[in-house]
Amino acid sequence: MNILHKFKETAVSVLPVMAIVFLLGLTIVPLEPSLLLRFFISGILLIIGLTIFLLGVDLGIQPMGERCGAALTQKKSLSLLLASAFVIGFIVTVAEPDIQVFADQVRGVFPFVNKLTFTFVIAGGVGIFIMLGLLRSVTNLSLKWTLFISYTILFVVAFFAPDSFMGIGFDSGGATTGPMTVPFIMALGIGVSSVRAGKEDNSFGLTGISSIGPVLAVVVYAIFISKAGSCAGLREPQAPQIASTPDVGIISSALHESFTSIAPLFGLFIIFQIFLLKMTARQVIRMLIGFVYSFAGLAIFLGGVYGGFMQTGKQLGQAFGSLAFERGGIWVFLLILTSLILGAIIVCAEPAVWCLSEQVETVSGGTIKRKMLLVFLSVGTAVAIGLAMWRAIAGFNIKWLLVPGYVISMLLMLFCPELFTGIAFDSGGVASGPLTSTFVLSFALGAANSASGSGDSFGVIALVAMMPLIAIQIMGIVYKIKTSKNKGGQSV
Repeated sequence: MNILHKFKETAVSVLPVMAIVFLLGLTIVPLEPSLLLRFFISGILLIIGLTIFLLGVDLGIQPMGERCGAALTQKKSLSLLLASAFVIGFIVTVAEPDIQVFADQVRGVFPFVNKLTFTFVIAGGVGIFIMLGLLRSVTNLSLKWTLFISYTILFVVAFFAPDSFMGIGFDSGGATTGPMTVPFIMALGIGVSSVRAGKEDNSFGLTGISSIGPVLAVVVYAIFISKAGSCAGLREPQAPQIASTPDVGIISSALHESFTSIAPLFGLFIIFQIFLLKMTARQVIRMLIGFVYSFAGLAIFLGGVYGGFMQTGKQLGQAFGSLAFERGGIWVFLLILTSLILGAIIVCAEPAVWCLSEQVETVSGGTIKRKMLLVFLSVGTAVAIGLAMWRAIAGFNIKWLLVPGYVISMLLMLFCPELFTGIAFDSGGVASGPLTSTFVLSFALGAANSASGSGDSFGVIALVAMMPLIAIQIMGIVYKIKTSKNKGGQSV
């Protein structure tokens, strides 16, 4: 394990974002020097935090998930495996900080939504679909058919839901995939497939399947409350305010969110160790060190996000949006172009994206290179942010992007190798992490509100989660064509 190597990789991901912000903040959209200084310090914290977090994942979170999945499968009790999967999915989702923030945003727009009920609905959806994903793995059901049937049911049900909840539902799928839960869920799927499936094609897809659950659950919830008359007089959403975290609350907020993210997994680790894993003292100590690293790294990372990245994104977006509104023409083009560039770069700094790319390269034996995966993922995220900005300014319904996008994703499954389909749908979940949903979302909302006064803010995360499904499957098709032409097995 080379900490300097990880530090270098994370720095290469974060520094370009900082360079772009400084370039814009010192030239065409001037920002206050004090804000730029906070942004610089926050960027350093992001690099340090992400490095430490990834070390912790390697030591604790990932091995725990793989051991739990393998041990549960070896018990040869399907009911135990599925019940454990539901409990794991429900607990980690309820504790996920992004879900708490997301529920507050929804309630701020629609006061009739009960936060606790809404949170439990999302958590239940995740738990049920993790059960479905593991059931698929142990029975060797086709991943493509599982995804196709699930999404078909989802869109049929969504047809009867209020349009104002379409973006909320699909945003919830991205909000559930946090920096702590994603590595564990992916490792759990790898552990199960290593025992029962015996082939790499089944190692991915669990995160992608679990992301369908909250969307379907929220859509059903929206139909229920609309039929019950709870949302009488539904109005179009008004953009939630993105408040800056006070300086005195940054450290406490980062520590609290890091603790609430890791505590459920640590509790599950204790339970599994006592009743299932029974690891040696040396193995337990190694995992405990991993949990400590993960906690410290995530706290430092979130401190950087809240300490300057989020506020800078908001102010940069507002300044850019005002120019686009006042001058139009080339400034609107530059605004969307900037969104594309930021989306392409910032996704590479997401903790969960790093975890996924490392696992893909490991499971594939190095035939699928991390750099190539990041390139396609960056392109997909860039297009997503660009579309989100265009929609926010133009104000059209999110379904005109979501429906064609998912239809294209389903069609690509016909030609894409199943391994890449699993990676693609997992990538959709991990792309919308804390950095994207804070800096990029703040930038998009600030720009949209200044440029057009648009209040329909929900749907940004949904588009970020959708585009990698297309981009990574295209990568899979390219990989398939190249390997068919070159039987020598050259890696992509």
